Amino acid sequence: MIGMIACLTATAAWGQNERKVIRQGVKAYEQGDYNEAEVLFRKAGDLEQESYVADFNTGAALYGQEKFEETVKQYVPLTDRVDDPETLAHVWHNIGNSLLESEQYKQSIEAYKESLRLDPSDMDTKYNLAYAKKKLQEQEQQPQSQDQQQQDQLQDQQQQDQQDQQDQQQDQQQQQDQQDQPQQPDQQEQQTRPLEISREDARRMLEAIEQQEQEVLNKVEEKKAAASRVKTEKDW
Repeated sequence: MIGMIACLTATAAWGQNERKVIRQGVKAYEQGDYNEAEVLFRKAGDLEQESYVADFNTGAALYGQEKFEETVKQYVPLTDRVDDPETLAHVWHNIGNSLLESEQYKQSIEAYKESLRLDPSDMDTKYNLAYAKKKLQEQEQQPQSQDQQQQDQLQDQQQQDQQDQQDQQQDQQQQQDQQDQPQQPDQQEQQTRPLEISREDARRMLEAIEQQEQEVLNKVEEKKAAASRVKTEKDW
């Protein structure tokens, strides 16, 4: 976890108007309104051009808005304006935080080292230094991991392509073997053997034929009988 970003007090004396505006900026900052805090801190800086507190807190407000590049630009000039080691250590600490958030891990490490040279007892800076070193190590290993992953994916694809090709060749060979293989006697017999029907089906077919024949005979007899009948006259 990154340490505290803002130091909102200073020992230097300020003008009454500047002090009032800075207090308003600090209140906005503590409420999380970093944009309003920046406006107020810059206003205080306009009232007092050499106000270290106004300039320092402007950097804190920029950091709260995640404007990390602007934060670094705001803090770097302060390193030449501060003589007190503890105060200067705070400046380098905040520079390190901004660089860390920008993933500029090498530069953040150097900034934390500068801070610890001035204040070796600052545990937040020590923690952030260790964290930055860990992130740098991960960053340096990441390209190698990506290259290895791409190589593994390429190798897997090549193996899959080879396996697919072998399977295709095997299927083609099996089809060719089946075409070249002579037919077995039982297969030939099945192809030439007439269809067989069951006894029950044969009986039904025979009964149907006999019934048709009987109907035909009946119709023939009826026609013969009709032809032999003649009209007779009654003997009156």
